[in-house]
Amino acid sequence: MSVPIACAVNGRDVAANVPATARLSDFLRDTLGLKGTHVACGDGVCGNCTVIVDGEAVRSCLTLAAQCDGRAIETVEGVAEADVFPAIRAAFLRHNALQCGYCTPGFVTTIAAMMRDNAREALTDAEIGSRISSVACRCTGYVSIVAAARALLGRSE
Repeated sequence: MSVPIACAVNGRDVAANVPATARLSDFLRDTLGLKGTHVACGDGVCGNCTVIVDGEAVRSCLTLAAQCDGRAIETVEGVAEADVFPAIRAAFLRHNALQCGYCTPGFVTTIAAMMRDNAREALTDAEIGSRISSVACRCTGYVSIVAAARALLGRSE
């Protein structure tokens, strides 16, 4: 059974018929061709598929595309076009917060959502760590990623 959805993806209106059980990650990757959303585990454990839905970081492999009818979705491609991306890129480079890059889209979208959160200045390192722990990285550990996020959130190092 297919269901019609209409949503905004990276600021562009999109309408499609999707299978009722289609995951948002599949809709983004297969239907819209947005391959930056990485799917590794498919079970919501790794967080590499994280996108922003109505301002909140969510795992797209656990979200049905049909649940996003009428909602605003931002993928890593959308963040790359946004005003926050140059700062994210610079902080990741300055703090050596990336290695192989597979998890990077999940971190970029998660941190972009944090940067837009009104309470961002109040986040401690533990809270930053808790939020980014939803994305699994096997290369860097999280110290450098927390440092990059801390810098992006306007916290002193």
